[in-house]
Amino acid sequence: MSEERASFGSKLGIIMATAGSAVGLGNIWRFPYMTGKNGGAAFILIYIVCVIVLGIPCMISEFIIGRHGAANTARAYTRLSNGTIWKLVGYLEVLTGFLITGYYAVISGWCLNYVYASVMGELNGDPAFVKNYFVEFSQDPIRPVFWTIAIFAITHFIIIHGVRNGIEKASKLMMPTLFVLLLVIVVAAWMLPGASKGIDFLLKPDFSKVNSDVFLGALGQCFYSLSIGMGCLCTYASYFSRHTNITTSAIQIGFVDLMVALLAGLMIFPAAFSVGINPDSGPSLIFITLPNVFNQAFSGAPLLGWAVSLMFYALLFLAALTSLISLHEVNTAFFYEELHISRKAGAWIVTVFCCIIGALCSISIGHKSGLSLFGLDLLDLFDFVTGQLMLPVVGFFMCLFVGWYIPKQIVIDELTNWGTLKFSFYKLFIFVMRFVCPLCILAIMLHQFGVI
Repeated sequence: MSEERASFGSKLGIIMATAGSAVGLGNIWRFPYMTGKNGGAAFILIYIVCVIVLGIPCMISEFIIGRHGAANTARAYTRLSNGTIWKLVGYLEVLTGFLITGYYAVISGWCLNYVYASVMGELNGDPAFVKNYFVEFSQDPIRPVFWTIAIFAITHFIIIHGVRNGIEKASKLMMPTLFVLLLVIVVAAWMLPGASKGIDFLLKPDFSKVNSDVFLGALGQCFYSLSIGMGCLCTYASYFSRHTNITTSAIQIGFVDLMVALLAGLMIFPAAFSVGINPDSGPSLIFITLPNVFNQAFSGAPLLGWAVSLMFYALLFLAALTSLISLHEVNTAFFYEELHISRKAGAWIVTVFCCIIGALCSISIGHKSGLSLFGLDLLDLFDFVTGQLMLPVVGFFMCLFVGWYIPKQIVIDELTNWGTLKFSFYKLFIFVMRFVCPLCILAIMLHQFGVI
């Protein structure tokens, strides 16, 4: 059965839902890790420039495709391309989002487990205990799968209630809660002895560490943290009204995403420096390093340490969930519109098949699972294929599609809301999409494979 296309009910709903799509685990752990590795504030300044030059124009492009196409990502590209080969970019976006949904839920499930573990006091112990807890949990054949299915169940419940009553309502609740939790933990971290060293490191630039790797790292962080190329922004834009100013919305969402990343830095650096830990431990930061940070930093007040740890993992869970909702919606919209079935049926297809992908990815981490391809477990393989291959390729061709193929008048109409907005920066926007963004994304791809 077909259903009337939904839409967001308010401007706040648009900002909260789309910002929730962009804000994810990459903001909370990867941004501080990249900042610590690449010169503190120097990296932040470069990142801000990348958001303005690359991130916001790419976001606007996805909004143009999504709102004008007024359909799921694949159909939106098909409509704007008049059925030419360019439509394959839309299908590739959907496929990318589908694969990311499956393995991203595994990490999201870990966050949900750590909320439970914090409540139950299971993370209290010395560094060896905390590390052993994570290793045993991640390699367990049952527990991670359970939490993967659990977070899919929460996501599924929100998705089946539609855009306004599900995604928008949930985002209006979760995103403010996420900010409140961030601010509370930031204040707690700043009160620790020696926290000022972490703040100084974050806010005082060290330009001696700046090189081409730092620039390309900032470009890559910007590209991934804003959810460009996954179909999320394009799908959400299809629910925008004709009165939504897509340029202003992109700037506001980019600002929210940046604020979350900066607050994460202001939360993690003071706490880490207070106990003599440099937060550059990569993916293990949130599951091994930080529990030890909380245990040491609040050793004199264990109840406060317990509360901060709980709030931190609740924060991670909310960040993961908002992104997972948007990824799920990309595929739900695709299935129920293309197969002409109900929204609930489309959501069930995504939930069931992505649960299977998530379960296989989770099981593959175990040393004795035997589930691996090309020398990688399935979780790392999915991360590599989507993150280093599919996302940059989709982003590259999306830029070319908007910059060179879409008729000029369509772009102008979308940027000006069909002439109701007098200010237009069409020439600058098209120049960026034709030359600047494709070259930046190409540089990211070549850098990832050691070519430059």
